[in-house]
Amino acid sequence: MRKLLKSARFDAKTDKLWAVGDLIARGPQSLETLKYLKDLGTPHFDTVLGNHDLHLIAMAHGISTPKPVDKLDPLIKHKSFGELIDWLCTKKLALKPAKDHFISHAGLYPMWSTKKALSLSDEVSEALMGGEQFQFLKNMYANYPTVWNDNLEGHERLRFVVNALTRMRFLSDNALEFKTKCHPELAPKELTPWYLYPNSDVKQNKTLIFGHWASLMGETNNQKVIALDTGFVWGKTMTLYCIETKQFFSQQA
Repeated sequence: MRKLLKSARFDAKTDKLWAVGDLIARGPQSLETLKYLKDLGTPHFDTVLGNHDLHLIAMAHGISTPKPVDKLDPLIKHKSFGELIDWLCTKKLALKPAKDHFISHAGLYPMWSTKKALSLSDEVSEALMGGEQFQFLKNMYANYPTVWNDNLEGHERLRFVVNALTRMRFLSDNALEFKTKCHPELAPKELTPWYLYPNSDVKQNKTLIFGHWASLMGETNNQKVIALDTGFVWGKTMTLYCIETKQFFSQQA
């Protein structure tokens, strides 16, 4: 990550870095990564939460357990673990980094506008930082409901928002499908990538930026839908996108 930022001539004193989530897990330096990003300070760094980040928060509350493949022991055992968890809890599921730009870990559910997604993200943030935090985290894990309804309430409403903004890849008739993680060319015909569904905000020239989908390798064939997970976890590249210049930078694993 440091090499990638250097190649983009990132200046921690004047620039701002936005991350698409999943700041931790798999790599051996989750602790160092979180500390580095936190130390950049709010004016120069912000992030959306990914599914791995939410899993870490749930882990800190005793709701889930670490997986050996995630290599999280140094982070969990460190004296600053609680402080880092509190910091992560202040982060949202969706952000607007610039005019006509939208960031979430997994993308934008087709039935939502970016404005609606940002509002729903705020609902999750309120639960994550409020007095019902433990109950929210405890009820966060499930694959239902799969289709959005404005009348959804309580844990089901929040769970759908979490799943759509942090776990979504394919849909079938507006229903979220969680099993398939491959490249779209290899997926069953009845499944469609979320970004191929019609969305009024994309038609209005808004840019969607997301990560999560490593097997996509950045291929959306749409300049307004920017996929930044390019398989670094698999030994491929880490990718950065400059909003002002529309330039991509990459760093080989």
